[in-house]
Amino acid sequence: MSLLISVQDEALSPASPSSPQGGDTPAAPQRRRSAVRNRWEALRKRVGDLAIQLVNDPDVETASWRLPADAASAGLARRLVHERLGSWGMENLSDVTQLLVSELVTNVLCHTCCGDLVVRLSAVEGLLRCEVEDCDDAMPEMARPSEGEEHGRGLRLMDSLACCWGAEPTRQGKIMWFELPVYALR
Repeated sequence: MSLLISVQDEALSPASPSSPQGGDTPAAPQRRRSAVRNRWEALRKRVGDLAIQLVNDPDVETASWRLPADAASAGLARRLVHERLGSWGMENLSDVTQLLVSELVTNVLCHTCCGDLVVRLSAVEGLLRCEVEDCDDAMPEMARPSEGEEHGRGLRLMDSLACCWGAEPTRQGKIMWFELPVYALR
């Protein structure tokens, strides 16, 4: 298990201060390692050992884009995600990932006053993770919309399509994330 955690730590370690994720407190790397371990254990319980097959040299893929917080960014995020998943050979995840990343970007546009946002993708040994970071520290709450309401279903959609999802506070705001097992949608 230590090999898996060290690979995840590398993929999710805090970036340099000049990067979009920089500025985390010194305790943040330890919290992230613990969160990564908990997510992998939850995934293993939820979808079984087929989701995680350890090898000596796992492939790690990452991508990140800073986008303006305007109406065109949801479509741009979908397009960037689609292209990147295609280049990684993960076309089978493209539709679900585009839908969920669009939900997260739209939430930033509707519920924050941020000037920009960051979309990140990472894939490590059969697990795709998508993050959307914004400058608002308000944590999301799952709504209970009535039948006629047009809004409030995004987190329920996330809950039904992603193997796991959540929100993490950062020094500048928060990161909303979701994960999908690569093999599940083949």
